[in-house]
Amino acid sequence: MKWQKKNIKSIWVLGSTSEVARSICRELAVLGCKHFHLIARNSIENERFADELEQSFGVVVNCQQTDLMVDANLNNKYIFEVGDFDLYLVTAGSLGDAELARVDAEEALRITAANYTGLVRWITAIANPERLNKQSRLWVFSSVAADRGRPSNYHYGAAKAALTTFCEGLLLRCNGKPFAVRIVKAGFISTKMAIGKAPAVLCVSPRCVAKKLLKRPDSRGIEYLPFWWLPLMLVVRFLPSFVASKL
Repeated sequence: MKWQKKNIKSIWVLGSTSEVARSICRELAVLGCKHFHLIARNSIENERFADELEQSFGVVVNCQQTDLMVDANLNNKYIFEVGDFDLYLVTAGSLGDAELARVDAEEALRITAANYTGLVRWITAIANPERLNKQSRLWVFSSVAADRGRPSNYHYGAAKAALTTFCEGLLLRCNGKPFAVRIVKAGFISTKMAIGKAPAVLCVSPRCVAKKLLKRPDSRGIEYLPFWWLPLMLVVRFLPSFVASKL
């Protein structure tokens, strides 16, 4: 079944201080998006970006603060509610300190919360039965690190793998429904997170990612960005252990 295309006039963003989220928001503002709801841990940076959007594009922006470590806590009694938006974008995540996480369980749990468990309540609130029957979109940023465990960052990779599996289940649940789930397995993006950790030749700009996604705003499924990460990760998955241990 096909539904009439609906322009993106409003967006809800979890992880709105990320450079990718900012690029997507700026591109959407140029395309006529009028309402932005920005959620991030750093409220000062979030407000600065909100001011930029308001002053540059004359749009309506609401800000909200959250801490994914708190969101992941089972004792958290906060009621997670989201309004109705044309696009829900989840770009929250953090590499954390991989070296520290090997010996410090607290850091390992922080990485897990930032990349998976802290997101579960929000995505669950978005994906309620009523909303899944509406024409809307959910874009979740995972990572190519989810495809195979690597000794250099296996806590991050494990959290992203859990996020991917969780969202893939939601993707299949939405089969035949107007609600479109898009899982973005991003490779290296030229942001602060990648500085010193990836060769420049393998990185793409946040703006390039934003433009690529917005070329097909109604796409659903699992998508590798840039596209050549798909064949590359197919090779990585089947590398023998003695080779993979060097990654």
